[in-house]
Amino acid sequence: MLRLYNTLTRQKEEFKPITLGEIRMYVCGPTVYNYIHIGNARSAIAFDTIRRYFEYRGYKVDYVSNFTDVDDKIINAAHETGEEPLDLAQRFIDAFMADTKAIGIEPATVNPRASQMIPDIIDFIQVLIDKGYAYASDGDVYFRARKAKNYGALANKNIDELEQGASQHVADAETARKEDPIDFALWKGAKPGEIRWDAPFGPGRPGWHIECSVMSTKLLGDTIDIHGGGQDLEFPHHQNEIAQSEAKTGKTFVNYWMHNGFVTVGEDDEKMSKSLGNFVTVHDIIRTVDPMVLRFFMATTQYRKPIRYTEANLAAAATDLEHLRTRAPTWFSVRTELAKVPQSRLLPR
Repeated sequence: MLRLYNTLTRQKEEFKPITLGEIRMYVCGPTVYNYIHIGNARSAIAFDTIRRYFEYRGYKVDYVSNFTDVDDKIINAAHETGEEPLDLAQRFIDAFMADTKAIGIEPATVNPRASQMIPDIIDFIQVLIDKGYAYASDGDVYFRARKAKNYGALANKNIDELEQGASQHVADAETARKEDPIDFALWKGAKPGEIRWDAPFGPGRPGWHIECSVMSTKLLGDTIDIHGGGQDLEFPHHQNEIAQSEAKTGKTFVNYWMHNGFVTVGEDDEKMSKSLGNFVTVHDIIRTVDPMVLRFFMATTQYRKPIRYTEANLAAAATDLEHLRTRAPTWFSVRTELAKVPQSRLLPR
């Protein structure tokens, strides 16, 4: 029997796929405005390992992992470099594919992009508006979070806590456009000079959360077996995915939620993050370090637990991996010789 830890229920559960022998799995991919750092790589490695184990167990895995190629961070980075946003995104998608190949990541079944799903995103949002779960406001569209069943449950939060947290933020123009501070954006009205698409609710671009709901339900179905990502995505990203997906379909969005732990740095075990500027990119590290050492380092800690990155820890992983490699020929020669022995002589008497 195979058991998985489900973030939603906070317990291990027996795994029962929707379709016998098959697994529908969606894992959130990167926002492609820079090279991925090793914290991003941990998620890719963790779920690649989980996927490979399922395949080892005989399952056919449909593995979808997206690229967010339309986002504020991409627009800002493109403005700084003088590139078109989608050109910049493509450059870092190419880098992601090269870097993850180097660390042994098996290609996804599909890598959808937000920019390729705009008509589907617009249709999805329109259904939410028609059902009363979303509303347009000055070119933006927001989801009514209070209408969602058990909103906040994935991250073990309740509406009162979320409302209190939202009320502590300084009021801004976007908050003023919302009916409720905890509502979240499905569509962002275009600012002058920004990339945009036409929509019934006004020209603009998709919010971050909506793309994953659209990609998952379109490519894998209204209900999927497993959804994965980093712990930082539990709230608000994955919680918002649940809210908008189940509001549209009326069905359970995901049966098993899985989240990997952070990569931390420093004595205070601070989470590695581009926003904090304390990151090391995979692109840089594999120039001087065997990519398989990085993968092995990530595998030394259970996927849900944090792992501290230091040069000393990486060097220790390199030493341990080298020991395994040098001892492997002896092990394989023993296996080869054992294979020649009649099975009757190996069975207990």
